[in-house]
Amino acid sequence: MSLFKQLCVAICVLMLVSFAGSVVVNVESSREQQVNQLRSHAQDAATALGLSLGSHLDDPAMLELMVSSIFDSGYFESIRVVGPDDKVLVERSGPSLGRGAPQWFADLVDLAPAQGDAIVSDGWNQAAHVEVVSHPYFAIAKLWQNAYATFLWLALISFVCIGLGVLLLKRQLRPLEYMVEQSNAIARREFLSAPNLPRTPEFRRVVNAMNQMVEKLKTLFDEEASRSEKLHAEAYQDSLTGLANRRYFDLDLQARLTGEERASSGALMLLRVNDLIGLNQRIGGQRTDQLLKAVAEQLQQVSQGRFLLARNRGGEFALLAAGVDRQEAEQLAEQLCSALLSLQQTGASDCSPVAHIGITAFAPGASSSELYSALDAALAEAVSNSRHHWAFVEHHHQGVANGERNDWHRLLEGALQQGRFLQYAQPVVNAADPTQVLHNKVLARLLDERGETIPAGQFLPWLERFGWTARLDLVMLDALLAQLADHEGQVALSLSGITVRDPQALQQIYERLRLNPAVSGRLILELDEGQLPGPAELEVITRKLRSLGVELGLQHFGGRFSMIGNLAKLGLAYLKVDGSFIRGIDQEGDKRLFIEAMQRAANSIDLPLIAERVETRGEWEVLRAMGVSGVQGRLFSEPAAWA
Repeated sequence: MSLFKQLCVAICVLMLVSFAGSVVVNVESSREQQVNQLRSHAQDAATALGLSLGSHLDDPAMLELMVSSIFDSGYFESIRVVGPDDKVLVERSGPSLGRGAPQWFADLVDLAPAQGDAIVSDGWNQAAHVEVVSHPYFAIAKLWQNAYATFLWLALISFVCIGLGVLLLKRQLRPLEYMVEQSNAIARREFLSAPNLPRTPEFRRVVNAMNQMVEKLKTLFDEEASRSEKLHAEAYQDSLTGLANRRYFDLDLQARLTGEERASSGALMLLRVNDLIGLNQRIGGQRTDQLLKAVAEQLQQVSQGRFLLARNRGGEFALLAAGVDRQEAEQLAEQLCSALLSLQQTGASDCSPVAHIGITAFAPGASSSELYSALDAALAEAVSNSRHHWAFVEHHHQGVANGERNDWHRLLEGALQQGRFLQYAQPVVNAADPTQVLHNKVLARLLDERGETIPAGQFLPWLERFGWTARLDLVMLDALLAQLADHEGQVALSLSGITVRDPQALQQIYERLRLNPAVSGRLILELDEGQLPGPAELEVITRKLRSLGVELGLQHFGGRFSMIGNLAKLGLAYLKVDGSFIRGIDQEGDKRLFIEAMQRAANSIDLPLIAERVETRGEWEVLRAMGVSGVQGRLFSEPAAWA
């Protein structure tokens, strides 16, 4: 029973005891008064009769008349006039008038008839005596009326007092409710402080201590997040321009070329500033650094946050534009050349052009060395091209024929309509005990017309080009919901950023989840770190999914670690660290430091951390020693049909 209910019960019991005590005391006091009145009434009547009957003892009619006149007033049970020889001269008694109140009340007060005696004198001699018995009917009725009125009045006062007490309790206990909300918020990775301290000294001290604890936790988390962000910047960020460095760019590119879930196609650009060594000599190192910063700013303005930008080395910048075809890449190169022209006009560089750009296309299965060779060839062609300052070169695996595009369009359209996508699952296991499965990650496989399975890395880029990723998410969700009852434990399914940003597709997902209450507590939807909506939209989505009993997780995390502070209040199920940060962690100390800092930050807000693409025992042992919650990868299990 809650403290509020206990105090309410205590107030009710106290009021009941006070109420009952007041009624009993009032009734008992009135009873004594009524008993005294009955005795006085009977004695007064007897005395009056004794005095008035003395001169009429010889007249029986007069005796009868005088006794009757007293008796008929209705307040007496009986009146007797008894002679000296105990002979009854006159006697009047009437039928019982009842109790004048409920029987239980009459039995409770136990008010007996009162008797009065008086002597009738004839001169100096005792001629007779009078016995008068007062009837208790009226006294009991009066007691009942008083008790009933007192009961109603005290009951009204008691209810008013109880109501006021409950309101006062609610107001006084409001700080406790806020402290409960603070505790729940901490469990949801939020940090709330009570803005107004209560007036009650005891509650004020408790709330103040709670606020101090919350602020301390928030400070600890911010410190861990800041430390992790600093390590991330040192390992994967260029200190001069603030862009990603070559190492992070290669990790992301490799993940898109080899990873099944992150596989994608698009365009690569390599921008090289002309005559960097000569610029250093002619305009000085400081102005050259300003030029490089200006080039980075122009790249950011043109990309508008859509593409991955990096500074490889010296005056060389790289751009990874996922989901962009050749025509779009060439248009982007023209925009960059126009933007860089302004740097020459403002005197930031004395070279014309400021830089050359090489372009090539990438797709899953290509090697990074082939792509960089194609980019070098494109740069050489751009230098020799007097008309354009950019060039596009295809590596030998590239070159998609229009017929292949049509084949993929037909295959994917038929698969979406006929549901030829298969569900494969890969378990996510406890890092400390790999025999314990935390949940199963459901992956998509395409069944072609010959009955062979095609991995996601081959068809996802085409789905992106055709704009069908939301359709795939709905197909996979429908298939998962149909089979969920046949499996135990939790399952996780990825949603694309396009689906999350499409209100219509998102509403369809909500409706499917609402119609399947069996998913409550069992389904986890995952979003890619690079495809997250804005903070406000993400919070709305998380709250809506939580109301449907579905949790939200974040996968491929690590590139935007600074956002972990904003994720703290969302109550995510877990964070999955991208496999590019896990690869070779047992051999690369800086990766280990970064993941350790990330683990401390996540652990400070009780957010489980899961490592993706764990493929060697050395990687697993390092992660287990760090205290990572879960691991996923081919070391523990290959993806298998979920049947």
